[in-house]
Amino acid sequence: MLVALLLAGILLVMGGYRIFSYLCDRGAVDTATYLLGAAALVLAAAIFYVVNYPASVSAAATTRQLPIYSVERSQKVCSISFDAAWGNEDTQTLIDILAQYDVKTTFFVVGDWAEKYPESVKALHAAGHEVMSHSNHHDHYNSLSTQQIIDDVTASNQRISAATGVTPTLIRCPYGEYDDHVIAAIRSMGMEPIQWDVDSLDWKDYDAETICKRVTSKVQPGSIVLFHNAALHTPEALPTILSCLINDGYTVVPISQLILDAPYTIDHTGRQFPAEHAG
Repeated sequence: MLVALLLAGILLVMGGYRIFSYLCDRGAVDTATYLLGAAALVLAAAIFYVVNYPASVSAAATTRQLPIYSVERSQKVCSISFDAAWGNEDTQTLIDILAQYDVKTTFFVVGDWAEKYPESVKALHAAGHEVMSHSNHHDHYNSLSTQQIIDDVTASNQRISAATGVTPTLIRCPYGEYDDHVIAAIRSMGMEPIQWDVDSLDWKDYDAETICKRVTSKVQPGSIVLFHNAALHTPEALPTILSCLINDGYTVVPISQLILDAPYTIDHTGRQFPAEHAG
């Protein structure tokens, strides 16, 4: 069947080419029209290949290394995360708000931040929140070598574990930037790279109402929400967001409790599925 389809595609293109050549030889088609026709034949061949060999195209697409953006979950469960890289004015306020709603979350902290604010790192851990890595210096990982990435993550993990006694197992790449070699380097360390599928955009200093509407309208089962510990209106927006999610039947858990254990698959959107989903 595969050979027959391939031959049919070849005959289709060759037949079209001969017709165009015949017309051109007799002056029935000018140069511009000939080039347009040739381009159309190439496009037809490409469409023919994609339609008849989608598995090949799909296989090529799935070779890209992706972090986890969200998780396939049938229950209404999601995760809230905070990136901590610079300021620290509102960290304790966030801890207090989360405690009021009995919600545990994941904080991705930069090693430099952990070194500068060790008491805040300890407070996050003591309150039951996960403290995971956000790199050591918030460098652009795409520009680093594999060994430089491994060294940076290792240094970050050491700084965090010095305060919490727990070595991070998750990391969020600085700036949300990554490529295949970045993700491969992280997974070679036995860690999971984590992104998000819901961006609060609190870093743009939107008002609390805008942040609330954006988050609550986009959360779905398995979502990972991105906030920042030092964003201007996050402390004001957070109580309303938590109330809405809880009233809508959601359970908010740390990311390590949301993601799936191996074996798993990740689709082209970064959504994590159980391994049996691939079949």
